[in-house]
Amino acid sequence: MTVLSYYMIFLVPISVVMGYSMGGAFTFLTPIFVFGVIPVLDLFIGSSAGNPTPLQEEALKDKLTYRMITFSCVPFQVAMVIWGALVVSSAAMSPLETAGFVFSIGISSGVMGINVSHELQHRVNRKLEPFLARVMLLTVIYMHWAIEHVAGHHRNVATHEDPATARLGESFYTFWFRTVFSGMMSAWNIETASLAKKDLRKISLKNRMIQYGIWELILVCAFFSFFGLKAVAYFFIQSIVAFSLLEIVNYVEHYGLLRNKIGERYEPVTFLHSWNSSNWLTNRFLFNLQRHSDHHYKPDRRYQILRHFDQSPQLPTGYAGMILLAAIPPLWRKVMDHRVHKYRLMGKKSA
Repeated sequence: MTVLSYYMIFLVPISVVMGYSMGGAFTFLTPIFVFGVIPVLDLFIGSSAGNPTPLQEEALKDKLTYRMITFSCVPFQVAMVIWGALVVSSAAMSPLETAGFVFSIGISSGVMGINVSHELQHRVNRKLEPFLARVMLLTVIYMHWAIEHVAGHHRNVATHEDPATARLGESFYTFWFRTVFSGMMSAWNIETASLAKKDLRKISLKNRMIQYGIWELILVCAFFSFFGLKAVAYFFIQSIVAFSLLEIVNYVEHYGLLRNKIGERYEPVTFLHSWNSSNWLTNRFLFNLQRHSDHHYKPDRRYQILRHFDQSPQLPTGYAGMILLAAIPPLWRKVMDHRVHKYRLMGKKSA
């Protein structure tokens, strides 16, 4: 049951297909399912704070059955985005149906596409998984994130140098503009610095940022050639929805948390520097992404062996519910700001 339960992620793209099949307002079935049904079920099902034993970890960490789930998401994601272009360009839908359908595809691309790419791209010592991660990010024109997240965010998390760490009092909407554009600049700087160390020119095909830009442009041109201008508009909108979902999750994961500075350096990243949630259901949809404290503490750990720590900053509910709170800044601050002050005080005492 443990392995099979992670296949629940496929309910998200399935809900898109079901909503389209039923038509009308049902095209909004996916956001209702993700942000309505799941948060309620999270409250009823509750958390699961159990951790694998060292022996269980050893048996689980390289188990192929867990990797096959993430592998199988890749063709699904690619097929969903292409199918969406076909539908938008050829099906007779009302403006309401089109809006619901495109928004639903974007949510599916965020939950399945970007979330799975996150798990895959951390396997830096392998070739297949990082490649598949970039395929997933290509479908949402956010390939630069593969560079910035691993080489930038994980190094600078819980500092003001990190574009993906939300500051105390910063609304999600302010954060969105800062993180999206600063994240791109961070990825460019990381890549050009890496090329400089190898005595390579930054404006060349050796630059992954340029490579990624070319691949994204090719994909946009392919959508235009095969499906027309409406499909291009659809592709950009679903991509924006998808990476906005990523960024609101980033906002939730790190809001207000800071590492102490020791001299000119920051203290090492620990399980105290990310918000944690062990809600069972949402973690099945997100491959234990909510056990984010351990993910930053030990980034090479696969999703099936991520651990819960009671000492980590704990969110009051799962990501689906927290995203709804983040969309309403006054409510978010009322719920979260006092929690931030509490954990900052704890961090100073432990320093």
